[in-house]
Amino acid sequence: MRNFLWCLIVCAITLTLQNCKSYTPVTLQVRWKDSPIPPESDYADENNWAALPTKKDAADRVPNGSPFKDEQASANADVFFIHPTILTYEPTNEFKWNGSFSDAYLNAIVDSSTILNQATIFNAAGRIYAPRYRQAHYHAFVTSFKEDKAAALDIAYSDVKKAFQYYLAHYNEGRPIIIASHSQGTVHATRLMQEFFDGKELQKQLVSAYIIGIATPKNIFQHIKPCEKPTQTGCFIAYTTFLQGYLPDWHPKTPTELVSTNPLTWTLDDNFAPKELNPGGVSYGFKWVKNFADAQNHLGVLWTNTPYVFGRSFVHLKNWHKADLNLFYAPIRENAKARVDAFMSQKH
Repeated sequence: MRNFLWCLIVCAITLTLQNCKSYTPVTLQVRWKDSPIPPESDYADENNWAALPTKKDAADRVPNGSPFKDEQASANADVFFIHPTILTYEPTNEFKWNGSFSDAYLNAIVDSSTILNQATIFNAAGRIYAPRYRQAHYHAFVTSFKEDKAAALDIAYSDVKKAFQYYLAHYNEGRPIIIASHSQGTVHATRLMQEFFDGKELQKQLVSAYIIGIATPKNIFQHIKPCEKPTQTGCFIAYTTFLQGYLPDWHPKTPTELVSTNPLTWTLDDNFAPKELNPGGVSYGFKWVKNFADAQNHLGVLWTNTPYVFGRSFVHLKNWHKADLNLFYAPIRENAKARVDAFMSQKH
């Protein structure tokens, strides 16, 4: 009974996915060079976008029981959202290392998990553009073969870049831009910003970048600095979430040069921010939960206590990576909109 409750609660208060079976990712038994590459696709086809302002999709929703509404139609900015790794299971088709555009099962999971739980955060701040892409399998991040990892991620990034170029040419029309991403999406978002924004003309259109879920050094960009204030613009926000008091194995346990933005105060200091500063997060079933989590920066990572929900004493999770955005849904939503307002006021 205890194990059942643990599985139920963990599934309920982390960003996953559809069931407890998908909670443990699989490793692949084939090398990248021995796996076929899925065919490229055309971003003129709306089916190759998980979210577009011109079609009805999961990014248009708001959490059940929340006070929010979809404001994309009146938004002054655009949000280019790059989703995290959803391909964590053993693919049933021949494409093992990179997802396929034609994989209806994978596309459905992307829509019902990350687009619903994460991309919707930004539908008050901007019009959401979220491309499908040939995402690298989870195994790319744990394989000992660095060349396999690089190859799989290069395929994925080539799609993200192609989608962004199509977006610029056909959709943007000079509007302010928010870059938002999580996990694998942040790997690609960082590369995209280095190529298109950092010290480039397009940097003038950057409201802010929410590049979450990957340890990010302060000097990752030459001309784009970490945000230090709630309404600062032209900067980036980054953090990775762990249980209060826990540091992962990769952490040196000493001060680092990693960026950790507290999503309740929007500062880089290590002051504790109680759950009362968190208007709400999102739990299982896309359900709104008030005062979901607290936050505190520590040595370049974000600490949080177990979310304040029924049954929390059964949960002993130390790595809250999958819930990086869910835990702080409302604060991020409000902050993104505030930064857009600040950006627009600077233009007038």
